Amino acid sequence: MEGYFWRFTLPESGRVVIALAGINRAADGHWSTLAIAAHPGGFLSDTEHPSGYADPDRLGAYADDAFRGTTHRVHADLEAARLDVRITDQRFWPRRRFGGSSYFQSVPALNQYWHPWLLGGRAEGTAIIDGEVWDLTGAQVYGEKNWGKGGFPDYWWWGQAQGFADPNACVAFAGGQISAGPLRTEVTAVVVALPDGTVFRLGNPVTSPVTTVVADDRWTLRGRNHLWSIEIEGSAPLSDAHILPVPLPSERRNVPGALEHLGATLTVTVRRRGAVYWTGTSHLAALEHGGLERAQAEVTRREQIAPDL
Repeated sequence: MEGYFWRFTLPESGRVVIALAGINRAADGHWSTLAIAAHPGGFLSDTEHPSGYADPDRLGAYADDAFRGTTHRVHADLEAARLDVRITDQRFWPRRRFGGSSYFQSVPALNQYWHPWLLGGRAEGTAIIDGEVWDLTGAQVYGEKNWGKGGFPDYWWWGQAQGFADPNACVAFAGGQISAGPLRTEVTAVVVALPDGTVFRLGNPVTSPVTTVVADDRWTLRGRNHLWSIEIEGSAPLSDAHILPVPLPSERRNVPGALEHLGATLTVTVRRRGAVYWTGTSHLAALEHGGLERAQAEVTRREQIAPDL
């Protein structure tokens, strides 16, 4: 499985659009998990597309005429949503040796790897959300890639935020259970792009550990290394989450797998050698809690209360 994700944040209008493409491998070939979601309104359009292709030499995901995503353009044409956006002024990941997963990217056969390759950019284009045209020109752009064997881990947590007072700030984190054969452990990685151009990463269990506490409606992270420390507090009501699909690659089908908020509140405090260096709050943050059992439990809960609404 090789997944691509783009996020477009418009602080002025309070709108967010995400686009995702998961290129999955079954016994008879590749297929795709495709989706567009939007905030506010809880909109989601997703599909299982019968084919898919991930570029082996550069960042890019393709699914015939339904999806084309690269470092500079995203085009998607789904049943109830369309997206056509050009990305300029990109702020790419600055380090070549390792990505967001740090040295874990050099460990073979892990179940999941993560790389936030785009930490900023400017969108030019539109989305059609349930028949309504949304102008995305000027939106702040974020992009990431994840990959691994057999789909997603048993459980995970994730977050990303732009829409701070300074448009050059970007924060992203990802964590959960990683495994290779019988070895299992929990790891969280945090990447911060500061307004002054500084980019740093925490999450090495020895040199820059990150502790994480995640509940249904709250995400709390603390991390540090010899120079930087960070505190992240995120919150959003469970009932506001989108229930996003995740693939079962060998079965060629999607299932509910991730509870993702697109308009959460996230406050970040960064310290350098103990002194506050930057702090910011976004009310258009993404916060996610993933896992098949958790997602299905929320589907069931909503079905049970629906007749009472």
